[in-house]
Amino acid sequence: SKPPPSIIDSAALTRSAVSSTTTGGLPGPAQTARLGARIASRKELFAQSELIVKVKEPQSAEYDLLGDGQVLFTFFHFAADRALTDAMVRRGVTCIAYETVQTDDGTLPILAPMSDVAGRVAMSAAIKYLERPMGGKGKLLSGIPGVRPGTVLILGGGIVGTSAARIAAALGADVFVLDTNLQRLRFLFDTCPANVHPLSSNAYTIREILPNADAVIGAVLVPGARTPVLISEPMVKTMEPGSVIIDVAVDQGGCVETARPTTHSRPTFVHEGIVHYGVTNMPGAVAHTSTFGLTIATLPYLCELADKGWRKAIAENPALARGLNVHDGRVFCRGVAEAFGWEAEPLTAA
Repeated sequence: SKPPPSIIDSAALTRSAVSSTTTGGLPGPAQTARLGARIASRKELFAQSELIVKVKEPQSAEYDLLGDGQVLFTFFHFAADRALTDAMVRRGVTCIAYETVQTDDGTLPILAPMSDVAGRVAMSAAIKYLERPMGGKGKLLSGIPGVRPGTVLILGGGIVGTSAARIAAALGADVFVLDTNLQRLRFLFDTCPANVHPLSSNAYTIREILPNADAVIGAVLVPGARTPVLISEPMVKTMEPGSVIIDVAVDQGGCVETARPTTHSRPTFVHEGIVHYGVTNMPGAVAHTSTFGLTIATLPYLCELADKGWRKAIAENPALARGLNVHDGRVFCRGVAEAFGWEAEPLTAA
């Protein structure tokens, strides 16, 4: 059957993208026209669109381009950004967040592929920034014959933590994964190599392992809510100089007190002798893989929103309904509301 007229032929788009990549350029007006699209300025795009699909949250320069009646479908991470939240509430935008689209079994289908990428990139970054020229202690996580491997502490046994643990384990590192979910710990125990140690997460265990950790991966997630801080600044001071902290949770506020958002152009900073990596868009480092992964995950939901309209789409799909964070100047996600001391509206009020 033919695709809906509002949907571009993805196979043709892929062929065009591959062709343009191999020739070193982007699809031009003629190519995009053949696919049923045209290139527009940002201002024109925002002004004429009822449904806007992005990857990153709206940037400050885009706030005033949005308004009542528009639907924005993207990553938001509202709980860590009061200015963004206030702007979307004030502008009356309907905000459906990728990161809180959640199925009945608790799965986060749109966030999942990006979490998988982030976990792998996190370990790649840990390896890189442990190198002495990058400010690290000069330690190889894998070790070599006759020399002990490094130690990796991972806070959170979800998709990010599991992906990071598998990479670290494959290197031969000594890996500790902490989580509060006993079922998840059992899963990790049953499926991970013997050098992965799933442990119950609590302050005592973190304090016990942290001083010996060469790399720490912050992989904590509370869907929609601000990430709890599990490692305080005094705890960071117990680590050896040149150790590395990769806080994947930084876009939701971070689980390490000393972490702060950074960029790909300036990914790290040193605090108390510890190298901190806090890039908020880690999958952007491997944009080719991330683009395909995110598109596969978002397209079914995007089709529902485009074909049915957002109200009918969320009425018929509970997972998509959980993605509604802001609408008509009101907040519907409990985690976002609680982050700022507000009351969340029930979905029935939308």
